[in-house]
Amino acid sequence: MGIIVQKYGGTSVGSIEKIKNAANRVVQAVENGNKVVVVVSAMGKSTDTLVNMANEISNKPAKRELDMLLTTGEQITISLLTMAIGELGVEAVSLTGWQAGIITEADHGNARIKDIQKEKIVTYLNEGKVVIVAGFQGITEMGEITTLGRGGSDTTAVALAAALSAKKCFIYTDVPGVFTTDPRYVNGARKLHSISYDEMLEMANLGAGVLHPRAVEFAKNYNVTLEVASSMTEETGTLIEEDVSMEQNLIVRGIAFENDVTKITVSQLPNQIGTLSGLFSLLSKNSINVDIIIQNETGSKTVDISFSTSRSSLEDALAVLKAHKETLGYEAIRHEGDLAKVSIIGSGMISNPGVAAKMFAILAENDVTIKMVSTSEIKVSALVDEENMVPAVEALHRAFQLDDEENE
Repeated sequence: MGIIVQKYGGTSVGSIEKIKNAANRVVQAVENGNKVVVVVSAMGKSTDTLVNMANEISNKPAKRELDMLLTTGEQITISLLTMAIGELGVEAVSLTGWQAGIITEADHGNARIKDIQKEKIVTYLNEGKVVIVAGFQGITEMGEITTLGRGGSDTTAVALAAALSAKKCFIYTDVPGVFTTDPRYVNGARKLHSISYDEMLEMANLGAGVLHPRAVEFAKNYNVTLEVASSMTEETGTLIEEDVSMEQNLIVRGIAFENDVTKITVSQLPNQIGTLSGLFSLLSKNSINVDIIIQNETGSKTVDISFSTSRSSLEDALAVLKAHKETLGYEAIRHEGDLAKVSIIGSGMISNPGVAAKMFAILAENDVTIKMVSTSEIKVSALVDEENMVPAVEALHRAFQLDDEENE
């Protein structure tokens, strides 16, 4: 008997009917001869409801207390799912993150998993029980309850699969797999049979919401085979693994995009060693994530530095920069909102020159102005006006033949 891990997201356990459906899937996996560990999220939008309640009490809730509050959502789900499995005649036991031995850093709201003390889970599995674990949560070595941040249940599932040497980790959600782009926006979006860890990691980091980036990183580091599939159908999903069979003629495998991006320009900084490190170390210390960066010399003694960040980080970034104006030595700050980032991703880019040039030509043909550009071996990202985001994605999807069924 091998171990498999199944993860059910909030939409997949959003009602009693859906919880019963998940229970049937779990029991079927047991009847197929597997030892099963299940990771679940909070039901539906219940985490958002808890956050809203906290915000009614305080404009800035204490992070420790917010973790105490939010972890209750998953506890409801694990109990109900365990009951549902029991009603089907299979023994199951529910565990919170800390009962399951998930040890994290002491970073409330965004903790990283340091270790998994798997002995209790293994004992229950050897007793023939299904183990239901609350995702998104853990405990520090000092006994403080923590959460792993949005999408943390994905990370919990993959980390458990790695710790238990599971043969496979299934990520069940409300979509049947990983698509070439978001099918809610592009009619020709097509499900991929498989995708590599690196490609999926880029897509997750660049706006594809089907998997959390940290979960993909964990899977890659520990060589955990993932399958993203629908919790409501028996359709085969998308395999995520190290080596995939390259789909015919597909240099670009997917297009990711995200809106609510802001561009900030810090003008006339001193043109000297240490300027870049000083600026971005300051932003990092204040938990401001920066994406695309451009430096332009404006003279022998000064430079302009532009970078992109999320709209939600704009006020904090401006406050930090203004508070340290004298130290940084800049002249002015400008910012531009209502932007979006559009990215093409594909490991085929490594051996095929000219992909970036083709992307830029396609955007130009569709009157899409490019504000900033970022590249890696397997992706090219362009910052564009938000109103041009969907037209840009549609044009790129057609031009790179991602909607062509013959490429399967």
